[in-house]
Amino acid sequence: MSSPIIPFLIKRYLRFNKRQPFISISAILAFFGICVGVMVLIVAMALMNGFDKEFERKLFVMNYPLTMFSNYLEKIDKQTLETLETDFPHLKFSPFIQTQAFSKMGQRLEGGIVFGVDFQREALINPIFAKAYQEAQTSYKQIYQAPYIPNTFDVIVGEGLKEYYGLQYQSNLLLIFTNAMPNAMSISPTIKRFNVNGFFHSGLLAYDKGYIYTTLESLSIIKNMPKDTYDGIHIYSNNPQKDILLLQERYPQTKIIGWWEQNGNFFAALALEKRALFIVLMLIILIASLNIITSLLMTIMNRRKEIALLLTMGASIQEIKKTFLYLGNLIGISGMLCGCTLAAIILFILSNFSVISLPADVYGSSKLPLELSLIDLIFIISGSLIIIFLSSYYPAKKAIQMDPLQVLRNE
Repeated sequence: MSSPIIPFLIKRYLRFNKRQPFISISAILAFFGICVGVMVLIVAMALMNGFDKEFERKLFVMNYPLTMFSNYLEKIDKQTLETLETDFPHLKFSPFIQTQAFSKMGQRLEGGIVFGVDFQREALINPIFAKAYQEAQTSYKQIYQAPYIPNTFDVIVGEGLKEYYGLQYQSNLLLIFTNAMPNAMSISPTIKRFNVNGFFHSGLLAYDKGYIYTTLESLSIIKNMPKDTYDGIHIYSNNPQKDILLLQERYPQTKIIGWWEQNGNFFAALALEKRALFIVLMLIILIASLNIITSLLMTIMNRRKEIALLLTMGASIQEIKKTFLYLGNLIGISGMLCGCTLAAIILFILSNFSVISLPADVYGSSKLPLELSLIDLIFIISGSLIIIFLSSYYPAKKAIQMDPLQVLRNE
C-alpha cells in the first residue's frame, strides 16, 4: 500500500508558490508545452497519413494493382489471357495496347498516353473508368434509344482534357500518334480523328489530362499489330503482393510489376518526410519536459529543509523519491491527456467542417484528408510517456541524495 504522505506532499507542492512563483510557472509551462506538443504531433501525423492514403487511393486506381508487360521473349495474346483466367480464377484481367500521342484541337496541343482497352473488361477493374463508361451508355441510350456498343474509334477522356479543349459528348478529337508511317516522299506521324463518347474524373489533373482510353481495335490498327495481341494486361487483385509471386512463378519470362513499384520513390519520400516530421515534433515534447526537470529541481532546492525534516522524522527515502516522481508524472501525463483531447477536438472540427479548402487538382480532394493510425498514436503516447518518466526520474533521484543532518545543520 502507498504511504498517505505521498498524496499529501503532491497536493502541497502543486499549490502556487507565492514566494517563488517561477517554480509554479515552470510547472505550468511544462504542462502547456507537453499539451501543445502532443496535440500538434497527433494532428500532423493524421494529416500525413491522410495525404498518404489519399494519394495511394488515387494512384492505386489509375495504376492498377498488377500489370503484366509483353517482351521479345514472350508475347501476350488472347491465348495467354485465356490461360490466366483459367489458372487464376480469383483475379480479374483487362488486356491493353499502349502508345503515346498528342491531342489537338484548334491551336492547342496536349501530350498524353492512349490506352486501347476492352471497355467491358476495363470497367470491371477500374471504378473510375466504370463510372465514365456507365455514363456514356446512359447518354447514348437517351440520344439514340439503343444500347451503346463502342465503335472502333471511340474515346473516353478525362475531365481535365474536356475543360482544356471545351469538349462535349460526341465531339471530334484529333490524335497525332508517335508511330511514324512511311509514305512516298517521307515518314509522317499517324493522324486520326476520334469520337468522344465519355469523360472520367480521377481527381488528379495529371491523369485527367494525360490519359485517353479507346478500343483495342483502334490501337491495333494504328500500331499495325497482329490480331488478338497486346502490349500487356492490367490485373486486379485483392492481395497483389502475394499474387505477384504466383504470377512470376508461372510466367518467369514476363515482366510483372505492382502499383507500389511504379511509384516507389514517391512513397519512399513520403515515408521519410513522415519520420522526419515525427522526430522534429517529438523534440517539442522533449523541450517541454525540460521545464518538468527545472520545476522539480527548484522545488527540491526550495524544500530542502522540509525534506530533511521528513527524513529525520521517519519518512523513507522511497516515499520522498516517489513523491517527486509522481509529481513530475502527474504534470506530464495530465499535459499529454489534455493534448490528446484537444487533438481529438481539432480533428473532429477539420473532418466535419470546411475550415480549410484545398485545390482539388493538386491534392486530389478539396477536403482536408485526415487519418490517424493506431500505430502512430501508440508511438506518440509511448514516446511521450518515456520522456515524461525520464524527466521526472532524475530530479526524484536527486531529492534522496542529500544528507538530512548536513542540511539541518547548515539551514
